[in-house]
Amino acid sequence: MDNRPIGVFDSGLGGLTVVKEIMKQLPNESIIYFGDDGRTPYGTKSKQTVIKYTSQDLAFLLSMNVKLVVVACNTVSAVALPELISDINVPVVEVINPGAKSALKKTKQGRIGIIATTATTQSGVYANAIKSLNPNVEIVSKACPLFVNLAEEGWWENDIAKMVANEYLEELRQEKIDTLVLGCTHYPMLINTIQAVMGEDVVLVNSAKELSVTLKNLLREENLESANEIAQYQYYTSDSVEKFKALGEMILGKEIKNIKRVDLDCFKAGG
Repeated sequence: MDNRPIGVFDSGLGGLTVVKEIMKQLPNESIIYFGDDGRTPYGTKSKQTVIKYTSQDLAFLLSMNVKLVVVACNTVSAVALPELISDINVPVVEVINPGAKSALKKTKQGRIGIIATTATTQSGVYANAIKSLNPNVEIVSKACPLFVNLAEEGWWENDIAKMVANEYLEELRQEKIDTLVLGCTHYPMLINTIQAVMGEDVVLVNSAKELSVTLKNLLREENLESANEIAQYQYYTSDSVEKFKALGEMILGKEIKNIKRVDLDCFKAGG
């Protein structure tokens, strides 16, 4: 048993969709969440910048004595994690492989769409993960960078969100996919808008749900499960506490307490 908290981080508020699922699956686990709202989005940044930011994010979480790190950012998983994972001295759970496995379970016609940030899409990491498990499926990928901005603004189902979704997703509709991977943890905030555009016949894969199941299994296998009767939740942001609280409560569906702003300049990249 290990009562230390789980550390979760993302480029912004999107990782709270993962936290929400972890709370459901693992109600005894304490969580420290960091959202780098002050530097979001990561998906449009260069590889070098994403690695620098990720290194600082990790340094902060590890300074909080977490027992495990959840990388709740597809861009980080695709671009930075392969470069940094050897320096992390606790177990790490990422979002891409759970999402890839779920997509293959859910597709019936073998036609899978992937929407993600520009960086994740260009890396090809989702397509590679899926193809490594089943090379016979057809994959169509589409970068949807503005979805992150819409999510961070709380514009999940308004006319602007619908207009952007129609523009981004038309190509995928034409390709007749039957399964669509939400390859960014911000995207589940727009799930109703995306589903409306794609139609009810297309199954949406929420990587946040799949990750929480993977995490639950890993904690059990590594004997890291918590014996806490009451879980403690702490939240950190690199930007406005007020904005984090307002949107975070919309995502989690409950009041958020214990939010603090942190200056990542105190946590040097690579150290």
